[in-house]
Amino acid sequence: MSTRWKPNVTVAAIVERDGRFLLVEEQTRDGLLLNNPAGHLDPGESPLQGVAREVLEETGCEFTPDAFLGFYMSRFRRTRTGEDTTYLRLAFTGTVSEPLPGRELDEGIVRTVWMTPDELRAQPQRLRSPLVLRCIEDHLAGNRQPLAMFYTDTSVFTVPELH
Repeated sequence: MSTRWKPNVTVAAIVERDGRFLLVEEQTRDGLLLNNPAGHLDPGESPLQGVAREVLEETGCEFTPDAFLGFYMSRFRRTRTGEDTTYLRLAFTGTVSEPLPGRELDEGIVRTVWMTPDELRAQPQRLRSPLVLRCIEDHLAGNRQPLAMFYTDTSVFTVPELH
């Protein structure tokens, strides 16, 4: 019997302001690492809703996407457990509001930071995945696709009837 392979779908926000990029410093099983505001796409939400939710949860800021940056895949194997996971990341560019007053950050998020690409390039061991810097490099290269390329059928938002 074969098992059907399915990657974990994640959404990420790439936000640049004055030459610096918004990142989160998060506590992981592998220590304190840097990541773009990102997380798993949840059932019942579109990719655009998912990335806005993740940014709000991880930074306390409202995210307004303005373009699709790209699709990214990476594979990760935990040394301690042998867990083997492939991620399919949908990355978006956009802007954020100032942090909303009283908004707590997701569990595990220590703080938000704004860093230059050179600061990130100088410390690759602190990046949660190679996709963190790759997305920033693609943003700097001007990669952009229109948000209109995303269509989410209404069936995503409701429980389908049994047939």
